[in-house]
Amino acid sequence: MLDQLIACAGEWRGTNMLQDPEMNLEAETTASIATITPLVDGRFARIDYTWSYKGTPQSGSMLIGHQKKPGVVTMHWIDSWHNGEKVMACEGHGHDGAIDVRGSYAAPTGPDWGWRIQVEPSADAVGVRMHNVSPEGQEYPAVEARYRRA
Repeated sequence: MLDQLIACAGEWRGTNMLQDPEMNLEAETTASIATITPLVDGRFARIDYTWSYKGTPQSGSMLIGHQKKPGVVTMHWIDSWHNGEKVMACEGHGHDGAIDVRGSYAAPTGPDWGWRIQVEPSADAVGVRMHNVSPEGQEYPAVEARYRRA
């Protein structure tokens, strides 16, 4: 399952668009760099990335694993803008090399909200999409990053 992502090892350059209509954030697209690194004999992969928001540099990392049985993909995600000092543990599945995981975070004014991360690697491009998910299950686009090999 991680083979396609591991085949993308190396540096990638592209753009990161941050938006969130639910939070009334004005969409902003900035330059972004991602590095994909295989770890522990290819059993895990890490995506480290940089981007910016309103001129302030930001960074993040996704540590991804795949349990062949029962076919579960796990991810630990950190990001300087989104997570503060917390790690978000995510779990989901993969299909044809694409990864789709979900996590959650405490909302200060009510029930927990969800977070969905999709990673789509291919030979010439890597895409990352993130959605904020309301307690009712409504998904709001939050991040779309598109990369080409550097």
